[in-house]
Amino acid sequence: MSDRRISQEKSMGSYCNESYAEFLDSLKAAGVVIRNESEVRERLAESQRWRSAFMTLAANGRLLGIEFSVAGKSSDPRAVQRVLAEHSFPAEKEAAFIAQLTADR
Repeated sequence: MSDRRISQEKSMGSYCNESYAEFLDSLKAAGVVIRNESEVRERLAESQRWRSAFMTLAANGRLLGIEFSVAGKSSDPRAVQRVLAEHSFPAEKEAAFIAQLTADR
């Protein structure tokens, strides 16, 4: 596959690398702490459906040393919700992730 075609497909969203990376960076900017972030990034890079893979890791990642938490009181649940919405997560998935984050406070 040519470099031009790969670049074109990336810009059209066929490749998720930029999207999941931007998503994780946005979560961190909203105050979410990601333990074992390199493992999260590796697993999302391997997945064609990175949103689904993310939700699975958020719910079951502790066995792999993956945890999502908040940085003290600096996290704003509304900011986290905005990040999830901007990256096309369904509302019920947003609510489940935020509930998990706030339950650990």
